[in-house]
Amino acid sequence: MDLALLRTFVTVHRAGSFTRAAALLGLSQPAVTSQIRTLERQLGRPLFLRQARGVTPTTIGDELAHKAAPHLDALVEIAETGLDDESSLRTLHLAGPPEFTAERALPALVELTGDDGHGFALRTSFGNAEETLEGLAAGHHDLAISTARPRGALLTATALCDEEHVLVAAPRRAEQICPENLRDKGASALQNLPVVEVHESLPFVSRYWASVFDSLPSASGTVIVPDLRAVLACTAAGAGLAVLPRYLCADALERGEVIALHNPTVPPLRTYFLVVRTGTLAMPHIARAYEWLQRAAGEWG
Repeated sequence: MDLALLRTFVTVHRAGSFTRAAALLGLSQPAVTSQIRTLERQLGRPLFLRQARGVTPTTIGDELAHKAAPHLDALVEIAETGLDDESSLRTLHLAGPPEFTAERALPALVELTGDDGHGFALRTSFGNAEETLEGLAAGHHDLAISTARPRGALLTATALCDEEHVLVAAPRRAEQICPENLRDKGASALQNLPVVEVHESLPFVSRYWASVFDSLPSASGTVIVPDLRAVLACTAAGAGLAVLPRYLCADALERGEVIALHNPTVPPLRTYFLVVRTGTLAMPHIARAYEWLQRAAGEWG
């Protein structure tokens, strides 16, 4: 079987469309379509179901991708790393949410970037869960940290850790809230306070409200900034209340820059997953980073 055809097939499987696969491969869409049809004729079975938006793999297509993709990835790594230059570092491409990756994952992984003969070069991309998993499936990343568990057999996910969410505000904002009212009235005691969030949809506040108060927030965002570290800074400056991961605001809480407004019996949690393309843990540098992050997570509390 022609390896070029298999490479095109795996790229289409990961990209979910002939158009995206063609862009990734540097080919025209008709060329990609022709190669897939050639492979289907050789196998005597359809590999994809054509739809209005992209393609969906058949059962045979999924099985072929599951078997072929890890071996193709290994061949690509051999080609990129080289057989003779033992001194060259392999490169690990990591992707994940900016705050968690910067505050948790990268400090743990930099210990593996040394020149002890087992280290690797590190390249990092930031993005939301959808962007990160799409990039991983398309082969742009080797390892991803995601708040969503992927579906299907192409990607393999393992729970890494849980983060606790805390409702916080600056001291002068906290003075406006009566603890008894918050305990008795719940979210209604907070409805007139401004909110600092990462998006207009208020994802963190909405998740907290639904979990703790069994309701939806009535306020709109006063400050919207797409980085939780900036949300913390604005909240500490008195811009409004916010819901933040405890690991991110723990130091600010200890210094009194922000105050926890509520301590529910069961705090809201969000799970992070460590995700790879199925089969790629056979590559030593990916496996080492994967295991190292799992060990580090045990110390994050």
